[in-house]
Amino acid sequence: MHKFTLGIEEEFQILESDSYTLHSQMSKIIDGGKVLLQERIKEEMHQSMVEMGTNVCENINQVRDEVSYLRQQIILLANDEGLKVAAAGTHPISQWHEQLITSKPRYEEIVDEMKDVARGNLIFGMHVHVAIPNREEGLEILNTVRYFLPHLYALSTNSPFWEGRNTGFKSYRSKVFDKFPRTGIPPYFASVAEYDKFVDILVRTRCLDNAKKIWWDIRLHPFYPTIEFRICDVVMTVDEVTCIAALMQCLVAKLYKLNRKNQTFKNYRRLLLNENKWRAARWGIEAKLIDFGIEEEVPFNNLIHELLDFIDDVVDDLGCRNEVNYVYQMLQQGSGADRQLKVFEETGSLVEVAKYIVGQTAKGL
Repeated sequence: MHKFTLGIEEEFQILESDSYTLHSQMSKIIDGGKVLLQERIKEEMHQSMVEMGTNVCENINQVRDEVSYLRQQIILLANDEGLKVAAAGTHPISQWHEQLITSKPRYEEIVDEMKDVARGNLIFGMHVHVAIPNREEGLEILNTVRYFLPHLYALSTNSPFWEGRNTGFKSYRSKVFDKFPRTGIPPYFASVAEYDKFVDILVRTRCLDNAKKIWWDIRLHPFYPTIEFRICDVVMTVDEVTCIAALMQCLVAKLYKLNRKNQTFKNYRRLLLNENKWRAARWGIEAKLIDFGIEEEVPFNNLIHELLDFIDDVVDDLGCRNEVNYVYQMLQQGSGADRQLKVFEETGSLVEVAKYIVGQTAKGL
């Protein structure tokens, strides 16, 4: 069986220790981190964000070890500078127009091209790479796994607040990102040749300089032999990271297994999938999603149990039963957004929400 190795990228908020607002000077953290972590720590477009990326992980246990280690290191580096680290899709209070942009040609080009759409993109995500045997099979899996993106997204919802407001969404991050071009659930592609032609036209017409500027919710990575899931908010805890990554790995492995047996799972139109994505953004795990097979609304709880049944025959092969089963705890305790809203309801303070996120980011380390 193909080895479905994994890689995780997490985007973290760097906060002031007294006000718990975003801090726009992360260069010292990056410089200190590069000595120890090298390419596993990166600056991002906004100076209040740091991205941490794991090495290639053979299994979900390695993912847990790597994510835990990287979170420990970024928290230590921040502590040394008198700063805090938070994992949430948006910051509850801070204003985007007060944040500094990292001085690098790549980011300056993006801002020059997109102006306030780029400056206002103050959002924090989690990207999960799952290795694929080849691009042809990868594209087949990608086409089909799109159906499950809203399910995964609902579990990750962790951005209910924006610039001091309760937005009414469980994930406002995606609403901010929708302003960018080439985002959202990708269309169906009949072949790798069709996919490559699409990218080639965009490069030749100077819409983009390379395929990394395709920011879909899921994509064939332009440089690595992976499917990259990009739809999720960064989640608060390591347990949530490993659960969602394990679900993604299992889905890829299951669809690979079906393809090898010449069995199929129906592909649905992007317009239909977008309806479920919108519901997931608005209501998270409390959503009713549409089961397109029976053409009815179904509580999220029912659909996640169907997903678990669907992947059950690959879970033990991949050694991730405990991580997959953590989804039951997530359903019980609520998503990051649900927990943020509960703290706000109890305290009436967005500073207390930010403090809670900081505590959860270090939970279990």
